[in-house]
Amino acid sequence: MLYQAARKALGELFDPALRQVLWKSVGLTIAGLIAIWFAVRWLVEWAALPYLTAFVSPLALPEWTGLVGVFAAITAGIVLAIALAFLIGPVSAIIAGVFLDDVAEHVERQDYPADAPGTPVPLGRSVVLSVKFFGVVVAGNLAALLLLLVPGINLVAFLVVNAYLLGREYFQFAAMRFHDEATVHRLRSQYSATVIMAGLLIAGFMAIPIVNLMTPLFGAALMVHLHKAIAARDAASAPGSAPA
Repeated sequence: MLYQAARKALGELFDPALRQVLWKSVGLTIAGLIAIWFAVRWLVEWAALPYLTAFVSPLALPEWTGLVGVFAAITAGIVLAIALAFLIGPVSAIIAGVFLDDVAEHVERQDYPADAPGTPVPLGRSVVLSVKFFGVVVAGNLAALLLLLVPGINLVAFLVVNAYLLGREYFQFAAMRFHDEATVHRLRSQYSATVIMAGLLIAGFMAIPIVNLMTPLFGAALMVHLHKAIAARDAASAPGSAPA
């Protein structure tokens, strides 16, 4: 079930019908990261850096005062670069949230023409879910980032945290096109191992530089296919259903 869903999702990443969505998502993500770069850089240079230099300089020898500022600026640049790499996944996710229904509609129309199409989540609810998605992914990754300092569990922590968060949020996106939130919660709980394994695939995808810009499209397509398979299995196992 998961293998077939992943294979289909990978095959659809460069589908000409999704190319416009892909470039919009990537372009807006890059623009968002550039905006964050300049905003944080301004904040560091005009707010934090002068206070840091003023605090450290009295503790250093006079001839080291200039070096303190240079060292602080270099350190701030390194931290900023790491922060941007960390933010690629969450930023691309919240921006691409605008286009995820387009991806889902295409996948459903192309691969499941006999099924009734899903209903897009209302705009207001979609915005709330996108902001919530961004928040939980950032919070989870901050926790994982702290665990990166612990030898032996650094990469494992990143993958485990994101497997749970990404699996949960992307599955909810795909399933809510067909079910209410209570049903989505039941399906996600009942098939939690499969959903988390799918989240692990998305987390692995997000860990690859440059490729991770396409994470939202891959995650959306993957979970549309996975939800279809889970919903079919759930319907077949329901009491009173006809045997396959």
